[in-house]
Amino acid sequence: MQADMNQRIGILASDPLRSIGLESILNEIDGLEAVILSPAHLWKQLATLSALVLDTRMSNGQLPEMLSRIRRESPQSKVVVVGASVEPLHVQAVIGAGAKGYLAETASESEFRMAMEVVLDGSVWAPRKVLARLLEEGGTSSSKTATGLSVASKMTPREHEVLRLLKDGKSNRDIAQALGIDETTVKAHLGRMLRKTGTANRVELTLRAMEEEERA
Repeated sequence: MQADMNQRIGILASDPLRSIGLESILNEIDGLEAVILSPAHLWKQLATLSALVLDTRMSNGQLPEMLSRIRRESPQSKVVVVGASVEPLHVQAVIGAGAKGYLAETASESEFRMAMEVVLDGSVWAPRKVLARLLEEGGTSSSKTATGLSVASKMTPREHEVLRLLKDGKSNRDIAQALGIDETTVKAHLGRMLRKTGTANRVELTLRAMEEEERA
């Protein structure tokens, strides 16, 4: 019965070992059920998926077309693309084509977990430089909150600890373990931090905090 409540995450990768590794990583996240797919089964299973991890090699050079078809046939399925290139213009093009996340093939286990949490939460995940550019283009890039105060100045001591771990690329699970609290408490901290700083999501919050550090 519990499995029916999980969010199903499809994995379509060219390397069987990578598929198994991703399945193991994703199944460790509470509330997720990872499923390894073959190209033949993707379209049959698509409607049951909350998200899809897609290896660019599986698109046969037709990634924009594939993303467009996924959006058309299953709008609720969020796609996280895994590719070799981290060139900003390429990544922006992939996000622009409809992907909700982009990860390098060399991404760490914690990055994969963090990316899935962010994407399933409704935000976009990509390499930092690309995210910063996307935020700037959206008119949201700033190291000041709506009240004119910096992100850091709005944090309590505990929230500073959470923010430090966010900047290290830690997932909710990692933050909970590091601070000796549960994931529900981590989410509550994040919710308050977003409201205090006027940021739209954890990605924008983290980027603004990093910008402040660089300017200090």
